[in-house]
Amino acid sequence: MTADPRVMTRDQAQQLIERTIKLSKADAIQVNIGGGYAANVRFADNRISTAGGVSTANVNIQSAFGAKHAVVSTNDSSDASLERAVRQSEALAKLAPDDPESMPPLGPQEYGEVRSYFDSTANLGPDGRAESARVAIEPCRSAGDLKAAGFLQTGIGAGAVGNNKGLFAYQSGTSANYTLTVRTVDGTGSGWAGADHPDWSKLDVKAVAQHAIEKARLSRNPVAVEPGRYTVILEPQAVGDLVQLLAFALDARSADEGRSAFSKQGGGTKLGEKIVDERVNLFSDPGDQDLLTNTFDGQGLPSRRQEWIKNGVLQKLTYSRFWAQKNNKQPDAGTNAVKLAGGTESIEDLIKATPRGILVTRLWYLRPVDPRTVLYTGLTRDGTFLIENGKISKAVKNLRFNESPLFMLNNLDALGRTSRVAGTEAGGDVVMPVLKVRDFNFTSLSDAV
Repeated sequence: MTADPRVMTRDQAQQLIERTIKLSKADAIQVNIGGGYAANVRFADNRISTAGGVSTANVNIQSAFGAKHAVVSTNDSSDASLERAVRQSEALAKLAPDDPESMPPLGPQEYGEVRSYFDSTANLGPDGRAESARVAIEPCRSAGDLKAAGFLQTGIGAGAVGNNKGLFAYQSGTSANYTLTVRTVDGTGSGWAGADHPDWSKLDVKAVAQHAIEKARLSRNPVAVEPGRYTVILEPQAVGDLVQLLAFALDARSADEGRSAFSKQGGGTKLGEKIVDERVNLFSDPGDQDLLTNTFDGQGLPSRRQEWIKNGVLQKLTYSRFWAQKNNKQPDAGTNAVKLAGGTESIEDLIKATPRGILVTRLWYLRPVDPRTVLYTGLTRDGTFLIENGKISKAVKNLRFNESPLFMLNNLDALGRTSRVAGTEAGGDVVMPVLKVRDFNFTSLSDAV
């Protein structure tokens, strides 16, 4: 990484944290800093509507006196502002009730090296972002019967955490996220596509545009199908919408307390038990070349490779520091970044091998129904199609589903190629394969496009 004035360097971050710590009179102080520069272009109705950039800088100061603690934030790193924030956090901490689950600050930790900063993203200017929008706008405008709307945001930033017990962690990185919706002017067809990666050179914006345009044309004039249980092919975006919810449910405390899908009747958890198809391997790994994510969490706890489900067997649940100490376990940095390992088949391969089924582009408006089974309801969106005799035969109206990622991953027919998804409802860095699944439960129709 070359020095960039928009981002705090490691030395600058460490100096700022040390300056803040020296002002403290508390038993413990933790300082989290973050910021950078994010630029975007937004377009709709086949024209660019807005473009801009935002610089941010935040300092969060947590002071603690025994089990009492409080946090104050500021975006002013002057000496006077830092001292005022430290004093405020100390005053508030003294007024706070004791936190029965408070944990002492971490000492020094060891962190892995992850290349999460890319010059291709950091150096992308407004002309490059505008050109990416035009790649979608021009073919839609020329066609005359299509309207494109989308949002592209690129970012460069850094984050750091330190405390008065010797902990310090720093990481810089870049990000690029592009989502595109193409609608037909008659209002009956809608197609969506997206791409996400910290390395701008890995985003194929032309492919995104072509994919969304093709979906919009194919989805015109959808017909109704009878709700029920279908074989479905879920594109990676749809898989991510559901599987990340499963990852978030991997909480040890709720399982130990009998409140989750991973609790056993009569006590205990399902650790070591087969819970899904043996082809399922779900893991987190900041160094994975598709993830390239943070090497530490907000407390400075290192992010390391964690295998949550291996060959269908539940390997690990995620432990907070408090719950890990209580149960003599190792804490971890959680499941914000997850990857479900896939296979070699393309979406086209899976369609050819399907006598009858439904192809789903993505899901939206997901809401929980039953946490004990990770059951959710939601709707398909922006391209839902009937498959007959190995081919897409027609567009169908959107469908509401009631489904659990646990049920879904027990009904696997095939795993296809993986890709990094452009964003789920829950957020986070997510890499998912295309899946072919039996008996996916559609409960009703929706007239929404």
